[in-house]
Amino acid sequence: MKIENTKAQMRKGVLEYCILSILQDGEAYTSDILDTLKDAKMLVVEGTIYPLLTRLKNAGLLAYRWEESTSGPPRKYYELTETGTLFLNELTTTWGELQQAVNKVTSTTSKK
Repeated sequence: MKIENTKAQMRKGVLEYCILSILQDGEAYTSDILDTLKDAKMLVVEGTIYPLLTRLKNAGLLAYRWEESTSGPPRKYYELTETGTLFLNELTTTWGELQQAVNKVTSTTSKK
């Protein structure tokens, strides 16, 4: 079993939550989202993020608007919808519970 495969699956599992969290403070362009993820050491490629953004939009969690660019094609800026904000709040609660559970299990010093 290769550790890199497991690491990639772990990152994919939290990517949706991370993207929604990035957008909670306001709209962002796709490259800004990618830069934020890369700065946090979340190794993500464009081929992964575009389908995920589309899926989140189709689920009603994100909306977008086009803005003309002076240096190329128009840019698509994403933002959370009201439903997306509620969904993010639920994920935040779930993440906290999961984090506590994992910490409890992995920090146990005496195994049965």
